[in-house]
Amino acid sequence: AGRAPRALVLAPTRELAAQIEESIRHYGRGQGLRTIVVFGGVGENPQIQGLRAGCDLLVATPGRLLDLAERGFVDFAAVRHFVLDEADRMLDMGFIHDIRRVIKRLPAKRQNLMFSATYTPDIRALAARILVNPVAVEVTPPNSTAERVVQRAFRVAKDDKRHLLVHLFENGANGEGPWHQALVFTRTKHGANRLAQQLDRAGIRSAAIHGNKSQAARTRALADFKAGKLTALVATEVASRGLDIRELPQVVNYDLPNVPEDYVHRIGRTARAGNDGHAVSLVSEDEAPLLRDIEKTMRQA
Repeated sequence: AGRAPRALVLAPTRELAAQIEESIRHYGRGQGLRTIVVFGGVGENPQIQGLRAGCDLLVATPGRLLDLAERGFVDFAAVRHFVLDEADRMLDMGFIHDIRRVIKRLPAKRQNLMFSATYTPDIRALAARILVNPVAVEVTPPNSTAERVVQRAFRVAKDDKRHLLVHLFENGANGEGPWHQALVFTRTKHGANRLAQQLDRAGIRSAAIHGNKSQAARTRALADFKAGKLTALVATEVASRGLDIRELPQVVNYDLPNVPEDYVHRIGRTARAGNDGHAVSLVSEDEAPLLRDIEKTMRQA
């Protein structure tokens, strides 16, 4: 067998794992580092071959990693650095048991690194469990939203949301003219599919991205969106993790998230790389309590 990985990076979604691997390749160009990415939803044979050939960095989602590890395809003996990316999302998605199972297989002597966009009590507890005398590095205050995001909420009847959204795409939210690109969040996979079809029928080129879509379809939709072939990308919360879209002017909460921290994540998809961003939330009567929770969390109306 080839060399065993010295660093292991765990990520919650396939998109994020693929993106981390791409970044490592980009930043590590000329370093002679071999990286392998392992996730579900695609054939395992190329991944097994890659592991046999050996690598320096292994990037993985927990499910597929444990599946291959239990069948003896992963050698953890040389791991000296263990990275948990989007740790808060890992917990939300119920990966805590898988994380523990992975940790049990790692050498006791190693460096642990945890990255999280929110610092909740759950994350504190996880940090206390897996880190030894950790140093906390905070880039922005807890749960604060990107200061450069202009946030608006429209109160609208549930049945009128779709019509208002089409109007916003055609005219903008504040006289800025038609939207060229927007990431639209729905609560459910079914809702994402339906809304993408409705927008398409209204002449707004759209695709949906969620957990039930094949990896190929998700990758294609994201590539088309980044290339400007689509005006709207309709996504569920889970699928949105790891969507790194450099210049995204608009984020729309078609449905408000149940968890206020998810709102912070969602609108943080815009206003990246020094650009300004806009976030629009469509709030129906039954979502008023969710809006209040978000305003409380962010300490702003």
